[in-house]
Amino acid sequence: MSRVRMTQVTALIIQAVGAGHRYGFDVMDATGLASGTVYPALRRLEEARLLRGKWEDAPAAHRGGRPQRRLYELTSAGERSLEEAIQKLASARTFLAATAPVQET
Repeated sequence: MSRVRMTQVTALIIQAVGAGHRYGFDVMDATGLASGTVYPALRRLEEARLLRGKWEDAPAAHRGGRPQRRLYELTSAGERSLEEAIQKLASARTFLAATAPVQET
């Protein structure tokens, strides 16, 4: 298992999957990140065994009139990294709030 650096992108994706956003498009919607950011990150997280991915059933996708989707879920290692992800994003929010320009009224 390779170690993935806990960047803000990684933290956002782990938190989104942990919150129940299972498909790439769902993760994109939840995080506001582009597909060119989300899909490579999902692959890296899967290679690092923080996420487990599997293809949905082909007949279910056919009934839905769409291609198969890849379903992601946190592994036990991903569950353990979720707290680190939450802390990473909280630190980023605190930093951004502290450095935001003050608007005069």
